[in-house]
Amino acid sequence: MPEESIPKEAAYQIINDELMLDGNPRLNLASFVTTWMEPECDKLIQASVNKNYVDMDEYPVTTELQNRCVNMIAHLFNAPLGEDETAVGVGTVGSSEAIMLAGLAFKRQWQNKMKAAGKPCDKPNIVTGANVQVCWEKFARYFEVELKEVKLREGYYVMDPEKAVEMVDENTICVAAILGSTLNGEFEDVKMLNDLLVKKNAETGWDTPIHVDAASGGFIAPFLYPDLEWDFRLPLVKSINVSGHKYGLVYAGIGWCIWRTKQDLPEELIFHINYLGADQPTFTLNFSKGSSQVIAQYYQLIRLGYEGYKNIMENCQENAMVLKQGLEKTGRFNIVSKDNGVPLVAFSLKDSSRHNEFEISDFLRRFGWIVPAYTMPPDAQHVTVLRVVIREDFSRTLAERLVLDIEKVLHELDALPARVPSGDLAALAAADAEETQKARQREVISLWKRAVLAKKKTNGVC
Repeated sequence: MPEESIPKEAAYQIINDELMLDGNPRLNLASFVTTWMEPECDKLIQASVNKNYVDMDEYPVTTELQNRCVNMIAHLFNAPLGEDETAVGVGTVGSSEAIMLAGLAFKRQWQNKMKAAGKPCDKPNIVTGANVQVCWEKFARYFEVELKEVKLREGYYVMDPEKAVEMVDENTICVAAILGSTLNGEFEDVKMLNDLLVKKNAETGWDTPIHVDAASGGFIAPFLYPDLEWDFRLPLVKSINVSGHKYGLVYAGIGWCIWRTKQDLPEELIFHINYLGADQPTFTLNFSKGSSQVIAQYYQLIRLGYEGYKNIMENCQENAMVLKQGLEKTGRFNIVSKDNGVPLVAFSLKDSSRHNEFEISDFLRRFGWIVPAYTMPPDAQHVTVLRVVIREDFSRTLAERLVLDIEKVLHELDALPARVPSGDLAALAAADAEETQKARQREVISLWKRAVLAKKKTNGVC
């Protein structure tokens, strides 16, 4: 920290100059997070950036806007609206907090049930696919829940519902299904999972529920696939999380968790405080947080409506198809993603003997593109893919430009010497060392021979 102050203009210029070295968010194709909003919404965000959302008594309108967002999202997810059924929900700082809250609710429900039955409740577990986002691993580790993962296999990169249900036991607090895998955008079959779990619950007397992690797909499926049953239409789906800052079209910092009914959220997890002016119920891991993203979410919901979201999602899907077709025309890639799912394209090289996906990712950065390369989780870790996420601000023109730049990268790599695999590098190093040792031996022998011959000649002359 400097000893003395500096002019505000200087501080701004110093920071602004350094930030110029950051990547361009619009060209960051690794991220699902929204990178563009309308100027009118930017104004609302700036006007409310100094409001602390948790102070509900001081900012009652902001609280009302959050409740309206919860209601609209619950309707979008087909929450039951009977006389004795009322969906509840909360705004969070992204889906990570939403998943923590949902997991805690399942854990407490399970503990209460086991205690009432006089059974031990110290070894809860949760069943997921190995393709889950790291926040599920965080939940399991932070809150002492065993994570039972269904392994993947080549060509099948989502959780197998049959294997998942086989892993369920009396200590399973819930099965987590992913609507939009981070790896390849694919939707898991929540309907099949629900049907298999209903059958197993009937056979065992358990009541194992389902949580749907719809972080990426929650704002896609209702508009592109309205007949797909994945939400509260399925009786065992008790809670759903969704990221407002992904395809909810809001800047980073907003997520939502919706519970099917009030009974699915244990009352003892809700805190009531009054030191901010009035009785306020709160169920969050974070306390103070900005109001801007809640207001931005409300703006998008009423500004776009069902029609607007549908048009944007269809456009994203069309641009994904343009990119996919362009990559297929090169003849160099296998497409790993599915046409139905999150609008993204995941692809891998057909032949990676000379150069691999990580090299393509590195070379694309020279053109400004940030395209991640990564290996799949067990048991498909031998598969490496590149992934391009298609967001609202990724146009058809950019898709075509990306294909051209990928072709340039391929031509450049083809002109370079073949990449040497790490295993081969070790073998080559060992071979070089052996050859060097042999060369030294030959040199020593040659010197020794010369010395001997020289001695013989001297003796002969004498």
